[in-house]
Amino acid sequence: MKYTEERTGIKLWAEEDRPREKVLLKGKESLSPVELIAILIGSGNVNESAVDLAKRILLGVNNDLNELGKLTVEDLLKYKGIGNAKAVSIIAALELGRRKQIFEVKEKQKITSARDVFEMLQPSLTDLPHEEFWLLLLNRSNRVIKQIKVSSGGVSGTVVDQKMIFKYAIDNLASSIIICHNHPSGNKQPSKADIELTKKMKKAGDMLDIPVLDHVIITTGEYLSMAEEGYL
Repeated sequence: MKYTEERTGIKLWAEEDRPREKVLLKGKESLSPVELIAILIGSGNVNESAVDLAKRILLGVNNDLNELGKLTVEDLLKYKGIGNAKAVSIIAALELGRRKQIFEVKEKQKITSARDVFEMLQPSLTDLPHEEFWLLLLNRSNRVIKQIKVSSGGVSGTVVDQKMIFKYAIDNLASSIIICHNHPSGNKQPSKADIELTKKMKKAGDMLDIPVLDHVIITTGEYLSMAEEGYL
């Protein structure tokens, strides 16, 4: 069905085109992102249906669900027709989806490539408006002993204490480590500071016999492996 800017009440549509009825008749896979959000919203306002309101919200993030996931309750309240209850419903649904992703990757705990790191940490890092630095502790079979969020910072950087990173590794008897952080800007290329930190971490790891296997930079839907790029 083509959505327009016309004022169209959902109750006037054919039953098979109403989001809730469509789920029952055709299954959840038949719904577009707009229709899924409309179900969360439940009702529109005096000027537009829930579907029209959902469409307007998606247009506000260029139809990018990752960007939608970054919105706060305050951001959603800026849309006429969205109150606290509706905003919280949208935020809660997106958070549930994010946690589902995290749960799914927990079963794949052995790291064989940078993509494994990306798939493991992407649900935690992709939607953040600030940088976070994470650490994966591995045993001799490259299975993850523990995931640790080391620090959280601003839009362009976060403070990393190398001593604390290797303390975590020693305390957990890790055989090797992988470090990872996100770039909220969407640019996956390493900064000069990223490169310098990677070299220092590698040197310290070699001295302690706890090798740094990789430093992975994560952005929305992409990643860069410092090992693959020759920085390690």
